[in-house]
Amino acid sequence: MPTESSTEPSLGTTEPGAGPALEARGLTKHFPVRGRGRGSSAGGRQVVRAVEDVSLSLYPGQVTALVGESGSGKSTVARLLSQLYTHTSGTILLKGTPVKARWGRAFRRYTKQVQIIFQDPFSSLNPTRTVRHHLSRPLLIHGQVSRRSEMDDAIADLLREVNLTPPEEFIDKFPHELSGGQRQRISVARALAARPLVLLADEPVSMLDVSIRLGVLNLLRRLATARNLALLYITHDIASARYFATTTLVMYAGQLIEGGPSEAVTQTPAHPYTQLLIASAPDPEHLEEGRTDIGGTGEPPSLINPPSGCRFHPRCPHAMDICVTTDPSTTDLEGGHWVRCWLHNKPADQIPGQAAAG
Repeated sequence: MPTESSTEPSLGTTEPGAGPALEARGLTKHFPVRGRGRGSSAGGRQVVRAVEDVSLSLYPGQVTALVGESGSGKSTVARLLSQLYTHTSGTILLKGTPVKARWGRAFRRYTKQVQIIFQDPFSSLNPTRTVRHHLSRPLLIHGQVSRRSEMDDAIADLLREVNLTPPEEFIDKFPHELSGGQRQRISVARALAARPLVLLADEPVSMLDVSIRLGVLNLLRRLATARNLALLYITHDIASARYFATTTLVMYAGQLIEGGPSEAVTQTPAHPYTQLLIASAPDPEHLEEGRTDIGGTGEPPSLINPPSGCRFHPRCPHAMDICVTTDPSTTDLEGGHWVRCWLHNKPADQIPGQAAAG
């Protein structure tokens, strides 16, 4: 694997059909825990194993959904990819080149190409500044406007792109004068101002009213296509992932456990946890089928003392002895669909008393 450096890849639009715009290989993040106590440790220090050996690729013009319940490590992955957190181990590659840009000019060059949208638009916007300020700053910092006389036109174009029209009605407003959906659209416009290659959307609609979530999702999907953006959509709602994303990755307790084309992952889920997520989602079809037993009990495990073997085994209705002792490897299914689960890792006749999930 190439060694990391702060070398900046050449700028420019990634062509459709090219390699990944952004890639993570074996990305791991351990947070040190203050105080004393037993638990996972590195060099004698207790740590929270928030993200473990995560590998993913984000392609231009495509939406990748990262799905999992609260505390699974999804937002930590976004902050690692945006270089807001330093990773414990692993490699981040931008357009095929390993990068490590935590400060200074290297970080600014990186953020020009990789932008993040946070969950709460109100807390991510300065309440004392207008829309004009929020959009003019990235335009100036990233050199997208050469003369201040061009600024208002550039801001107006961004507002139109996120469907805030007419622009003059929004440009001088403060965040508290906007609705939640309008504030999130301003956050999207601010990210677009840098003309990035990659957009990391960390639960961008979870703080919004249900009635306006679809509009923001449609906006993001349209922008991914129109701007050829590689978009990572982080959510706990696997139903929206099926609607919105090309690829879906499922995360549990800091690890990726299943992934592939969204239709395959959501319609024929292979991992018991993915099945639990889908069965838990409000779906009229499930109600019509009279489904009440979705299986699986308990709470997510401690990431200071994670379970041995498969981390889902304490909650899994299909857990076997091997699940308790040994972490499953990746099993390729069909059409790019993969899973990390002992139910699929061996033929059914090699697992006494168990049949492979179908």
